Amino acid sequence: MTPIQYINTPEQLSVLCAQIQSAPWLALDTEFLREKTYYPKFCLLQIATPEWVACVDPIALPQLDELFAAIANPDIVKVFHSCRQDLEIFYQCTGSIPGPVFDTQVAAPLLGFQDNPGYAMLVSSLLNINLNKAHTRADWSKRPLSKDQIEYAADDVIYLCQVYQIMVQKLSDLGRLDWLAHDFAELSNPALYAVAPDKAWHKIKGKNKLTGRQLSIIQTLAQWREQTAQAEDRPKSWLLRDELLFDLAKLQPDTVEDLANVRGINERAVHRYGKELCQLIAAAKNRPPLPLYEKDRPLKKSQQQEAILDILTALVRIRAEENALNPTILATRKDLEELMFNDDEDCPLLHGWRYTMAGKELVGLLQGQLLLGIEEEKLAIIAKAQ
Repeated sequence: MTPIQYINTPEQLSVLCAQIQSAPWLALDTEFLREKTYYPKFCLLQIATPEWVACVDPIALPQLDELFAAIANPDIVKVFHSCRQDLEIFYQCTGSIPGPVFDTQVAAPLLGFQDNPGYAMLVSSLLNINLNKAHTRADWSKRPLSKDQIEYAADDVIYLCQVYQIMVQKLSDLGRLDWLAHDFAELSNPALYAVAPDKAWHKIKGKNKLTGRQLSIIQTLAQWREQTAQAEDRPKSWLLRDELLFDLAKLQPDTVEDLANVRGINERAVHRYGKELCQLIAAAKNRPPLPLYEKDRPLKKSQQQEAILDILTALVRIRAEENALNPTILATRKDLEELMFNDDEDCPLLHGWRYTMAGKELVGLLQGQLLLGIEEEKLAIIAKAQ
């Protein structure tokens, strides 16, 4: 078994950085806590190649510039599983995202796995190993870490190395490795990790059912909550839960006393923010809301529209069968509705391998450039005669 390097001194870190520079790719994972903070508290970085494995202690080593610079080498592929939260830590620490990235969770559907499969499931399926989950809920900020904790953390990247090598080989054999280039490039976009408070309301579910005045209040309070949570480094839910945002939008309290009577609001929030919240609500009531995205608007489809969606679904089923994929991994009905009604650049069918496999033809159908017909008793995509 490869010995685990535990890196907690500057001298050890320099040696590790030299090791990193000779690696064509690295398997990476992080351990962090964010139950009591807005930003993740970085507690451990695991790094592995087939030859070595290391656990870096960022609590013992607050100066990690040399390490981040080594990892950021564009000639080294960074391998993660479900990398968004890991890369958020890199962005928080450095203000940039290290690329190029390979995410095994993103790649897995091209090998017949379900969408967004868990890491343990991939390890079990590809390596026939059941991961030990004894330390899933461990407090990684406490020191010293036990031998079992370090081994548990290291296993995540040791097996990730093996999963990555198997997946790359399988994807190459199928001619699908290049399909993921756009998806992985998107993961390196810093805009994914910089939360803009003025856009925080977009993530709140159910906002499309509110009146104009209520929506304006939700938008205002969501922005205030995001700004305050960032400034105080506290979880958003500790300030105001989503359900409470809706209650405030509907009840629209005018005074601190009215606010204190709203069910579910805590005394600390009333005492500390009550006056400010009432002022925000009063201003929002007299301000028109920002318009909803088209995809957030309630939509009742006609029979003709439902029929068009059925045709788009048929194309998806054809292309999925040809590529031995579950059709819902290629595109769900919701994805097709988004493509048909919203013309939204965020639609997954307009990017990456999904666009290559079906999205381009779906757009062609919607624009009347392609037709769905029957040839030799099979459904076929036919170019429209000019």
